[in-house]
Amino acid sequence: MRVLAAMSGGVDSAVAAARAHDAGHDVTGVHLALARNPQTYRTGARGCCTLEDSRDARRAADVIGIPFYVWDMADQFHESVVDDFVAEYAAGRTPNPCLRCNEKIKFAAVLDRAVALGFDAVVTGHHARLGDDGQLRRSVDDGKDQSYVLAVLTRAQLDRAVFPLGDSTKAQVRAEAAERGLAVADKPDSHDICFIADGDTKGFLERSLGSAPGDIVDSRTGEAIGTHNGAYAYTIGQRKGLDLRVPAPDGRPRYVLSITPKTNTVTVGPREALSVDVVTARKVIWHGTPTPVECDVQLRAHGEVVPAEVTVEGDTLTARLREPARGVAAGQAIVAYQRSEAGDIVLGSATITAGVSSASTTAAPSSAGAAGESGGPADGSALPEPVGGVARA
Repeated sequence: MRVLAAMSGGVDSAVAAARAHDAGHDVTGVHLALARNPQTYRTGARGCCTLEDSRDARRAADVIGIPFYVWDMADQFHESVVDDFVAEYAAGRTPNPCLRCNEKIKFAAVLDRAVALGFDAVVTGHHARLGDDGQLRRSVDDGKDQSYVLAVLTRAQLDRAVFPLGDSTKAQVRAEAAERGLAVADKPDSHDICFIADGDTKGFLERSLGSAPGDIVDSRTGEAIGTHNGAYAYTIGQRKGLDLRVPAPDGRPRYVLSITPKTNTVTVGPREALSVDVVTARKVIWHGTPTPVECDVQLRAHGEVVPAEVTVEGDTLTARLREPARGVAAGQAIVAYQRSEAGDIVLGSATITAGVSSASTTAAPSSAGAAGESGGPADGSALPEPVGGVARA
């Protein structure tokens, strides 16, 4: 095939391009320039999309022996990913920018352009498997698996995708890069959200949305027991850093239960109120068998899987969890998997709209992220959890 290899400047995409070349494909490398100001997207080992990354990608292409180009997609990235990220937080939802980048940039804008130029497929360094049966599966490296952020891809996009790294661990990829003489063999992975290089999500949102003071309200009494400077700075399940003026009558810790942009309030309450066992979602991409189906669901990037019964009706997905989950956030993806000895198969995905407890029928957290035992910051800080996969796919 004639394939376009997306080369970010990291080790994964360099080895993926090399493997595609070894397989006999006619490979052309392309680096996506996504930052309007590249220096703002990197602090130390964090972030990506700098001039250094472009040069690293070019050097890797030279070693492999393939043509190389740079495509400026900064405006599309800013509109489809960065602006979307800010708008979703302003609306009280928790977006996943890596998922949105895969959907809107790497496998929409890039793939469309590649096909128009006569390429048959796009090669990336994502850690996921796409077998001869066309099924998207988890990587053999559970710690690096990125099938969650790829589950948004349509059948047509998967049919033109190539993921050469799914059968290798990250350690094997680095070792191979060293053997090939690729200078990026020991290059650190990028972390967190690529366009927030310093990792200060709260500060980024405050600069984008401004200060917006409001009340922190107790779920049981309705009393205002504290104030905040912006509801977007809080995460579902957060316990620390709330600065509450009134202690709970029972002396137990209180957690962020919900964030309501319309009233600009943050509601806090007991830990057990975080539990949900029914999740609804929209914007369904479904590749699996007819529903209802018993399967596993993953409710956030790198989150634990939960057994569930999933039903799809039109553009609505409903998951009845067999075990309660905490910190379910609107805006995140729910991805359904079918267990398989050959690797868990992605049945489909959708964007979470709400979570409820069937026992109380009370709407569960539906906003900015998860924390502590829910899978976000272990210290309950106000920073949203890192979302998505490794940026240098």
